[in-house]
Amino acid sequence: MSPGGCEECEAWLGPGGGPGPCPHGATGTGAAPEHQEPPTEDDVYCRCLSRTLCHTATPVTVGFYAPCGHRLESLLAKVTAFMREEMAQREAAELLRGHRKPRSPHGWGLLVALWLLAFYEPVVTEGHLRRKNLEFIFIRFSAWEFAGCDKLWAGLVTTLCHHIRQHFGALPLSVFHVLGSRPRFASGFSQREWILKTGTCLRLWGLLLVLAVGIGILLVALLVPGIKDHHALKVVGSAAASLSGSSLLLGALSILKNFLVSEKKKIERLTNSDRFAGQLGFMSKIRGEVEVLVDFLAFMEVFERRRLRVVLEITSLDLCYPEKVAGVFNAMATLLSDANAPFIFLLAVDPSVIVPCLEQTGCMKGLADNGYEYLNRAVSLPFSIPETGARSRLRSVEAAIQTREDLMYRIIAGNVAKTRGGAGAGAGWREADSEAVAWIHEAFRCLHDGSDVLSRYLPDNGANVRRIVNTIPITLRLLLHRSGGAGILSPRAAAAWVVLADRWPCRLSWTLQCLEDTGQSLPTADSSGKSLWSIFQENVGELSALRQPLGKVLSLDGDPELFQAFLAHDFPFSADEAREFLAVTVNLDHSIRRQMGLLRGLDRLRKAAAAPVSRGVQCPSSQ
Repeated sequence: MSPGGCEECEAWLGPGGGPGPCPHGATGTGAAPEHQEPPTEDDVYCRCLSRTLCHTATPVTVGFYAPCGHRLESLLAKVTAFMREEMAQREAAELLRGHRKPRSPHGWGLLVALWLLAFYEPVVTEGHLRRKNLEFIFIRFSAWEFAGCDKLWAGLVTTLCHHIRQHFGALPLSVFHVLGSRPRFASGFSQREWILKTGTCLRLWGLLLVLAVGIGILLVALLVPGIKDHHALKVVGSAAASLSGSSLLLGALSILKNFLVSEKKKIERLTNSDRFAGQLGFMSKIRGEVEVLVDFLAFMEVFERRRLRVVLEITSLDLCYPEKVAGVFNAMATLLSDANAPFIFLLAVDPSVIVPCLEQTGCMKGLADNGYEYLNRAVSLPFSIPETGARSRLRSVEAAIQTREDLMYRIIAGNVAKTRGGAGAGAGWREADSEAVAWIHEAFRCLHDGSDVLSRYLPDNGANVRRIVNTIPITLRLLLHRSGGAGILSPRAAAAWVVLADRWPCRLSWTLQCLEDTGQSLPTADSSGKSLWSIFQENVGELSALRQPLGKVLSLDGDPELFQAFLAHDFPFSADEAREFLAVTVNLDHSIRRQMGLLRGLDRLRKAAAAPVSRGVQCPSSQ
């Protein structure tokens, strides 16, 4: 046995057959692992999502869909880690290009920030828009922690305000409330990012001049012999000094008030006021506080010389009462009302739980009480996590049988592996991503080409078009990473599949569920050559029989005739292509397929129970 190891360690293998950490915490020879474990399917999904979020226009709401709460937490942790990794890589790349180093509002940078806040106006230049470095501000909001309060949505807004104030400091935000201004766009290609506030400087110098003159007149009236008896001169001097001094004092008091009373306390005070909560301007006050935060973040982008993104991770929403769930969606709508808000919402929920909650509240008026329709309108980037892959399942089993010390060792070993061999792994991802950029441009060209038949299937609703545009990059990245570039389907086919899943989620889910059930019940049957349209035709009668329990899901689909033209003529996907696409389909709610599978199983049980049983089976003959 090797020194420092144990007998059971020699037989312990990690996922994929590679050496894994000792289940008893022993480190073997004491050296770091020479080979990194291959990424799991969940790693690939989360990395592709994190890469896409670095390029997606904000504000955006990501529907992070998975049925298991524990798996949602682990996947969110992976996404956060990959986004931090991407942030560090972009920062290093910007420095290598010779760009100026970013700065922060702490230490000496705090004095610089206060000086710029008071006397300069930020300008968004062409050079600022070309900056690639990003800073993500991660904010975790557990709805369960605020489930007991009357206004859960206020908890989301106050959590946002508290974390932004904590991240940048109370003093810069307080000064911005009084003296700050939102950046304006440059009129040309000038690289000048700060313009002196001429009006502010003139007012300040004027007040100081009046104050100095007033104090001078007052001193002359009080000290110079022969003028002491002039009462009018004393009045003029004291009035000039008091007026100018009071103006300066009011500004200082306003800053002090905003320093002592945070945005969180202001919103809590508004929500606790019964006489104000019933007034019409209540939400406008809340929105005003949010707009100040958005303007402050835009100012800090120019000051820090990088783009800022606030990532709000909303969890445990499916543990709250229906009214609370609807309140959180209303708060998200308030925060998303500003088109320039740098917010990324990661809504980690199980749609099969959230949809019934939404349907029990009064927020569904005008949507025929369809929770799926409401969820689709709120989410601009759906990301449905597929079933757990083989490597992910093995990794979870390995984690389950390890102790707390083993898991801590795994974290340490993983950090060492990143510092020693992270460059090679990162190069592989960068190579795949560079190839993905060309595929994404080709897919977008097909959508934009009026002569391409795919463009006639795009929805009229702009929100649905944005969902399609946001989903295509993730789908193509997943295809490239899973296939390694060999035998991959074309970008046009991938874009068509995304459009299919967005326009007809019910019919596509039904077809895929029938294909899966056929493969499970008849494993010897070869359906690879069959088209999806033929599979749908074979099972459309059963779908019609289940139209009552699936009515709300069916209402999500577009024109049935267009669905037939899409699958039967323009894009005749085969069963094999459908299986390949299913593993990378993130804009299709997989809970719909689970519901269909349950309904099909119950229907078969009902038919089996209603079938007559032969007499020989009921009364077997005695020997």
